Amino acid sequence: MNKSHSASYAAAGVNIEAGYEGVRLMKQHVERTFIPGVIGELGGFGGLFAPDMAGMKKPVLVSGTDGVGTKQRIAQLMDRHDTVGIDCVAMCVNDIVCCGAKPLFFLDYIAIGKNVPEKVAALVSGVAEGCVQAGCALIGGETAEHPGTMQPDDYDLAGFSVGIVDQDKILDRGRMQAGDVVLALPSSGVHSNGFSLVRKVFDIEHADLGRTVPELGCALGEALLTPTRIYVKPVLTAIAEADVRGVSHITGGGFYENIPRSIPDGLGAKIDKSAIRTPEIFRLIQAAGNIPERDMFNTFNMGVGMSVIAARDDADKALAALKGGGVEAYVIGEIVQSEDKIELC
Repeated sequence: MNKSHSASYAAAGVNIEAGYEGVRLMKQHVERTFIPGVIGELGGFGGLFAPDMAGMKKPVLVSGTDGVGTKQRIAQLMDRHDTVGIDCVAMCVNDIVCCGAKPLFFLDYIAIGKNVPEKVAALVSGVAEGCVQAGCALIGGETAEHPGTMQPDDYDLAGFSVGIVDQDKILDRGRMQAGDVVLALPSSGVHSNGFSLVRKVFDIEHADLGRTVPELGCALGEALLTPTRIYVKPVLTAIAEADVRGVSHITGGGFYENIPRSIPDGLGAKIDKSAIRTPEIFRLIQAAGNIPERDMFNTFNMGVGMSVIAARDDADKALAALKGGGVEAYVIGEIVQSEDKIELC
């Protein structure tokens, strides 16, 4: 029996007993993520994980951290909190896999105005689902009640992940050459970037988020809350089965910022805009905000959540591997000799 209780702390706005109840409610979700390597149970001072490094010559740890950003305001307005945790995991593990690393474990951090155990458990259920999709373990986290500095209904969700890769298998963009093929991995929607602009163009604070939008076939709020797609498993399969030379996670900054990050100097990606399969939500955003096309491609993923650059002779192998993992990837361009890292034409 937990005898911890502080009436004085509760009077200041922090309910430590609600924290204990939140941990109890989230335990079932966390345990879904346990994979070989997890040591101990939820509630310790540190998350323990023993990685399997068999067959690795020189293991390298790769880490990534991020948050959900202002997308979580949509969740707060809709009072739906079980999906943004997937976004939180996705933003971290999709970055890690760009190095060729397999995510091992994840930890989350929830700052919240008032600790409502059921809300916290819903948030963690999304984190757990993201970890299951990525094949990593949720081994710890923290919930911090912030009375007086946050509104009771507000929260901020962030986290970090650690992965592992053998040093000689880290993706080396130095092997890239003209003629390599750029593949698009379709996004599930807006993912978790550009929501400050989204909120502005749709006047989110006053919009009817539950209203069905015919062009979307669902409510606006539902479309905007669609979780970020997690690409870890199919991308790792493609790396194992084909000559993959670069991977980019298309996040904030869109095409112009993220695709160049995987390309060496002297080369550039020539992208065929007409080949890109852009979901209707982006057309609605552009029309509602009267946003120039270049700004759209410099802010959003435009339907491409990740790009993979493969050797031309191995492009079909990479496409097959991605398709086998449930991702209907397709060709959107090629690598060319250029001083400009990216050209959309």
